[in-house]
Amino acid sequence: MRVDVVWWDLARSHQTIESLERDLRDSVEPWHEVRGLRLKLWIADRERGRWGAVMWWDSDVPADQPLPPNRAAELIGYAPDHRSAFDVAAVAEGIDALGLAFSAEPSTTSAHVTELR
Repeated sequence: MRVDVVWWDLARSHQTIESLERDLRDSVEPWHEVRGLRLKLWIADRERGRWGAVMWWDSDVPADQPLPPNRAAELIGYAPDHRSAFDVAAVAEGIDALGLAFSAEPSTTSAHVTELR
């Protein structure tokens, strides 16, 4: 299994986390049909103005499979600032919600992430 992590620094874009969250209501559905994709998470860092995604794959992305459009890149206007791939060493499951974009009111709280340097 493999995980891809991508994110954009929104400082150069006219998009905001709020505008990108609103777009998710329409752009999530096509990802349900992607063969080999176990899970896709759209992530936001309000404190630092970053937007991204985490994609969990069974293995490498199937070369013969077209992927849905990258709506974030289209809206933001440039490729991700950071892209990394990782092998999955272990998994623990416990999903209990769909995320802030699907709640009645988008949250204004920010998640705190400790970055390893």
